[in-house]
Amino acid sequence: MGRNNLAGSWGEALAAEYLRKKRYKIEAAGYRCRFGEIDIIARNKSFLVFVEVKLRKSGSFAQALEYVDIWKQDRLRTTAAMYLAQNPTALQPRFDVIEIYAPEGIMTKKPEIHHMEDAFQ
Repeated sequence: MGRNNLAGSWGEALAAEYLRKKRYKIEAAGYRCRFGEIDIIARNKSFLVFVEVKLRKSGSFAQALEYVDIWKQDRLRTTAAMYLAQNPTALQPRFDVIEIYAPEGIMTKKPEIHHMEDAFQ
């Protein structure tokens, strides 16, 4: 596993733990289909949440959310539609972004986590 894959997995694990503490149930992690990948799929009482996790050392150049551009949003929507076709639910779908700022990478003791609910429509 490369350094970026290790950091990405670490960031996704942090995001999943953050969501669990907020009483979300993790339905899937690293869901892949031919259209793309969704980092985390979780649910709470009202929503089935498709989560994109962005890990950065800092937000000084650009905030992590800015890396979820219109093209990435389209891929996430298409991938989510495939998941919903395979896993029907009465819950309302929602797209969230979790930004994790870790200045020392995976050695960061207390990474900063920002959860943007309903990050794009």
